Amino acid sequence: MATRVFTDEEIARLRSFPEISREELIRFFTLTAADVEFNDPGRGRGPADRLGLAVQLCALPWLGFVPADVALAPPAAVARLSERLRISVGELARYGSREQTRSTHPQQVARYLGWRSAGELERKELEEFLLARAMEHDSPSLLFRLACEHLISSRVIRPGVVTLLERVAAAHAAAGRETHGRVTHLLTPALVAELDNLLLVDAELGTTRLTWLTTPPVSDSPESIKNELAKLAFLRGMDAHTLDVSVLPVEHRRFLASVGRRLTAQSLDRREPQRHHPILLTLVSQCAVEVLDDLVALFDQAVSAREGRARRKLKDILADRAIPMEERQALLDEILPVLLDVAVPDEEAGARLRGELPVVRRQGPVHLHPRLGSVLHLRHQGHRGHPPRGAVRAGRHHGQCHRPADHRARHRYARRDLGQLCSVRPGRPAAVAPDA
Repeated sequence: MATRVFTDEEIARLRSFPEISREELIRFFTLTAADVEFNDPGRGRGPADRLGLAVQLCALPWLGFVPADVALAPPAAVARLSERLRISVGELARYGSREQTRSTHPQQVARYLGWRSAGELERKELEEFLLARAMEHDSPSLLFRLACEHLISSRVIRPGVVTLLERVAAAHAAAGRETHGRVTHLLTPALVAELDNLLLVDAELGTTRLTWLTTPPVSDSPESIKNELAKLAFLRGMDAHTLDVSVLPVEHRRFLASVGRRLTAQSLDRREPQRHHPILLTLVSQCAVEVLDDLVALFDQAVSAREGRARRKLKDILADRAIPMEERQALLDEILPVLLDVAVPDEEAGARLRGELPVVRRQGPVHLHPRLGSVLHLRHQGHRGHPPRGAVRAGRHHGQCHRPADHRARHRYARRDLGQLCSVRPGRPAAVAPDA
C-alpha cells in the first residue's frame, strides 16, 4: 500500500524534517521559561544534549513525531534554539553519540508535553476516525494527512509511515464494504444490469450513457431541451427518481457522485463491482434530480428570451406606427391655423398653405384626419371662424358627407368636428365641449 500511495523519496521525506515556514518557526520553536528549565536541570547534560533535546521538544508538537536524525533539523530552527539557549549551533552534530540518550530523550519529551504512544485504545479511535473519513474521501494520501492531523490533535505520537498507511488501506476497504452493505437492498439484478450498461458505448449516441448523462447542457436551444428530455425519460425508465440512497451520509453521497463524474467509464469498469455499483447508483439518483432542475431552468431561460424578443419587437412596431401619426398631427397643426384664420382671403388660402408648408410635407400623398372634409367643405361655402348654421356633418364611413335635416344638428356636428381637429392627439380622442 505504501509503495502505491507514495514513492520511496516521498516516504523518506515523511520520515524526516520538512521545510519550515516563518509562521511555524515562531509558533513551534519558541521556548518558554518552563521549557528552558526542563532543558537545563543544572547537571548531567552537556551542550549537545541540551540542544538536541530542545530540537525534539519543538519537533514533537510540530510534526507529531521526532525524526530519527535530529541533526537534520532546519538550520533556521536550530539557530533560533541555539540563540535562546546560548549554545553553539555546531554542538548539534555531536548529539546522540550514546544509544541510551537517543532512546530516553524522546520519552522524557513526550511525558513533559503530555503526549503518549499509540496503544490499543488509540489505535481503535484512529480506525473509527479513518473509517468515517473514508466514507467521505477516496484519496489514500488525503486520508494519511487527515490521520496525521488527528493524531497531533489527540497528542498521540505518530507511528511509522508504513504502519499508518496500512491502517489507511484497511479503513479504505472497510468503507467500501460498508457502503455496499448499506445499498445492497437497492441493487436488484435488473438495476445492476442497467448500471453496467451505463459503462458501454451506445451506438446511437456514439459514447457511453454515463458520459451522456453527466454532460450538462450548454444552451437553451431546442436541441438542448430535447436532449435533456431524453435524459429525463431514460432516467425515469430505470426508476432513478425512486431510488432512496438516504442510508448513506450526505457528504458520502456527494463524494460518490463526484467520483462517478470524474472517472471515465473504463476506470469505473476496472473497479470491483462492490465499489463501482454504489458509485453508479448514487450518480443516477443525483442525475434524476439535476436533469429535472436543468430542464426547468432551460424552459425558463427559453421563455424569458422569447418574451424579451417579443417585447422589443412590439416596442419597435409601436414606434414605427407612431411616426406617421406624429407627422399627420404636425401637418394638421400647420394647415388648420391658415384655414381658420378669417384674415386670410379665400383666394390666398391655397397659396398661403403651399408657401408655408415645408417641402417635405408637400412630397407624396399625406393621409390627413378624415374630419378635415368638414373644414374644407366649410371653406368652400365661404364660412370662416365659428361654424355657421349651414355646416354639414362629416361622413363617418368612406369620407361621405350628408346634410342633416335639422338646422341645429348641422351647427352642432360641424362645431364638434372643428374642435376635434384642433385638439386631437394620437391615440387619445379630444373631449367635446358641451353645445352652447
